Amino acid sequence: MEMLVDGEWQTDAYESTNEAGEFERQTTVFRDRIRDDPDARFPAEAGRYHLYVSYACPWAHRTLLVRALTGLEDAVTVDIVDPFRDEDGWQFTPEREGCTPDTVSDSDYLRELYQQADPDVTCRVTVPVLWDKRKETIVNNESKEILRMLDTEMDEVAKRDVDLYPEGYREEVDRIIEEIYEPINNGVYRAGFAKTQTAYDEAVEELFVALDHWDEVLTDQRYLAGDRLTEADICMFTTLIRFDNVYHTHFMCNKQLISQYDNLWPYLRDLYQIPGVAETVKMGHIKEHYYTTHPDVTPTRVVATGPELDFEAPHDRDRLPGKPPAAIPLN
Repeated sequence: MEMLVDGEWQTDAYESTNEAGEFERQTTVFRDRIRDDPDARFPAEAGRYHLYVSYACPWAHRTLLVRALTGLEDAVTVDIVDPFRDEDGWQFTPEREGCTPDTVSDSDYLRELYQQADPDVTCRVTVPVLWDKRKETIVNNESKEILRMLDTEMDEVAKRDVDLYPEGYREEVDRIIEEIYEPINNGVYRAGFAKTQTAYDEAVEELFVALDHWDEVLTDQRYLAGDRLTEADICMFTTLIRFDNVYHTHFMCNKQLISQYDNLWPYLRDLYQIPGVAETVKMGHIKEHYYTTHPDVTPTRVVATGPELDFEAPHDRDRLPGKPPAAIPLN
């Protein structure tokens, strides 16, 4: 698969699976932080930072959600890459619907930003990327850390008083994010990219055990951590919203649809209907990316038609304790 090696683009640089046929995700390399401190290397400032994302990518989608919910649209600008990714990697194609040019550096490919940040870098070129327009470099490309920064370090420039990592919930939020990552967020990839039956069977079993568990948890609580929407729900949402349209078929996670779950399905609709969330969901980009970008999984690149899901249908989750952040007024 493609990556930068000592700053040079290589199209066959690494295998995504190990000798046992198990999918292995590479570690991100840019791990600096924005801090709410004027003396920090990357201080929290409106207009200074920029996100590079794909609407298709669940990891990038996390950052778009936090940006929308906290009201950082004016403070943190964004560019959108093409959902189709070939051997040249993520590309800017402003002529396509829903895509943009690179409005900061006028690059044709996302890899050029990585090379600009570090001419000798060795890593995969992934989204999201948090870019500092002043220093002209990458701050961070780890989605979990970017969403945490946007949530906790940018309060002074955010337009909404929304706290997705509230005091009193933080230990539980961290535990849940960790607990859902391997079997669910990464589990769909472990199933879809498995190269042996054993690796696939193990991933699918762990995935649905975890989904069954959280479906039960959500029987009598509105959100994963209780009565507050938190970062944990953001991390769950971006997998669930893609599940029936992509992961169920494309990644063979087909023991059950999310829309067949008693609680996960209305929970997903509840989150989708929070003001600002639906605008971040571009199902056309999502389906095109997965079905056309993984030739080892779907070599024909034919995009599946269904299913047609009504994310706007009533969910009845408001009978449970807790309110969505739409109830929190603008500053």
